[in-house]
Amino acid sequence: MSVKSERRTRSEMMRVLVVDDEADIRELLDLTLARMGLAADCAGSVAEAKQMLELRPYKLCLTDMRLPDGEGLDLVRYVSEHCRDLPVAVITAYGSMENAISALKAGAFDYLAKPVSLDQLRILVNSALELPKRDDSADASIARSLLGESPAIRQVRDMIERVARSQAPIYVSGESGSGKELAARLIHRLGGRRDAPFVAVNCGAIPENLMESEFFGHRKGAFTGADSDRAGFFQAADGGTLFLDEVADLPLPMQVKLLRAIQEKRVRRIGATAEEEADVRIICATHHKLRLLVDQGKFRQDLFYRLNVIELTMPSLRECREDIPLFARSILRRLSGANGVPIPTMTRAAQEALSAYPFPGNVRELENILERALALMAGTEIDLVDLRLTQYPSDEEPSDGTAPLQDYLDQVEKQMILDALDKTRFNRTAAAKLLGVTFRSLRYRMERLGLNE
Repeated sequence: MSVKSERRTRSEMMRVLVVDDEADIRELLDLTLARMGLAADCAGSVAEAKQMLELRPYKLCLTDMRLPDGEGLDLVRYVSEHCRDLPVAVITAYGSMENAISALKAGAFDYLAKPVSLDQLRILVNSALELPKRDDSADASIARSLLGESPAIRQVRDMIERVARSQAPIYVSGESGSGKELAARLIHRLGGRRDAPFVAVNCGAIPENLMESEFFGHRKGAFTGADSDRAGFFQAADGGTLFLDEVADLPLPMQVKLLRAIQEKRVRRIGATAEEEADVRIICATHHKLRLLVDQGKFRQDLFYRLNVIELTMPSLRECREDIPLFARSILRRLSGANGVPIPTMTRAAQEALSAYPFPGNVRELENILERALALMAGTEIDLVDLRLTQYPSDEEPSDGTAPLQDYLDQVEKQMILDALDKTRFNRTAAAKLLGVTFRSLRYRMERLGLNE
């Protein structure tokens, strides 16, 4: 096969659909894609684009937000419904971040702002072409890393598989110890950036006077002690993912700088005169309620909306109690292997106690409990006494002499339901989905806890 024929074959396989009503924009995108070895089909309307999508498969769809017969959002929704494997990116007017965020929420892969930067266009196209195909191996990878068969865990696994194929910022919420960083690493591993760096940053561990330098880097001589050029977190994560853990701990001045870096996709080192491209995907997490901090004036609203494009809520261990035995066996298998000892069994009393325990520290606390029990057990079996579980007494002792644990669990469950209802503006269907339970189950729980009024 000749080189020319080989190029033609590759172009036929790697086609991009360009949707824009301006002929000069279509021509610019067509020429740029051609230089990248890609073929482009151009459409001037939503209807024309839909016809082309029915005729042949594409590797990427680039669409303007404003079209003669509709909006780019209409096409995004159509692609999400009918062409699930096709990444679609939108082109927005300069400064129209609201439109970009709306598109990302609707399922867009990424966005470009006008005037289109050809460098950013090439980065976007390459990222889209690097996306893995949907197959069973992705599901297997998630299942191996995120164990459990409870409805809450299955919902999280499905969400991770879907958001991994996007470039949208992700906000991972959940209690301490619920696996927020694990979810972020899975999203990175299953996406098009999997071969690039994953940089995890604990925002609460950086002194405020060093934050700008740590995030954006500095030039030699920019300040006392700057003996050499230094790259920041954004440069270290270039092409990959930047995970901002405990993002709520960022001081307000740093929040302003972070917002600009995310929106402009550029950063400026301290002491530099020019900005640098920063191609990173942002995933952030915190155990705080960011929306509450916004209401209190402790977190910028504009940054909150920029980070909270897609929210992934990690369930607490209390929400997936049926998975506790599975988690325990997996942890014991890993700990035993690390310590070079046989995998112990657990007495029925120990298993029942773990299943009833409230786990305020979630999976991290379960791991600590089992590691301690492994060290304290006398033989080859973990008993209730080896677990040394903390007691959580209620305000009032029950009159029938039973343990107060159920009262505590009811209080926790009641508060979680109220929080979910508040977050969804008392939409019970949405609240049930947020909690990872069925609508019927939520209705039963609310009735049992006296929340129906």
